Amino acid sequence: MLRFLLDEHLRGPLWLAILRHNALGGLPIDVARVGDSPELPLGSADASILLWAEQEGRILPTEDIHTMPGHLADHLRDGRHSPGVFVIRVGYFDGSETERAASNCCGGSFAAACRGG
Repeated sequence: MLRFLLDEHLRGPLWLAILRHNALGGLPIDVARVGDSPELPLGSADASILLWAEQEGRILPTEDIHTMPGHLADHLRDGRHSPGVFVIRVGYFDGSETERAASNCCGGSFAAACRGG
């Protein structure tokens, strides 16, 4: 199953769409958010977010195009690992794409990974 950690700027429409998707049944989306865990409060540094995502085996969707790529490069250069980082265009999940993204998360080419295969 794919596991995600939403960066704090994605706590709005995308989070709500994922909750609706999970409530409908089918393949659930396993997601946590920066700010949900006391170990990863809102305002956490990028380096801390990357480390937590690595330890928890979670892919990090983020809108932080300015600092996250550099912190990811540092993280990897230090011998750390990352399940993945998706840099998403700011505002992409403000409209109809939100529902489609949540409902298609485990569809198509991702279906086997979401089932653990």
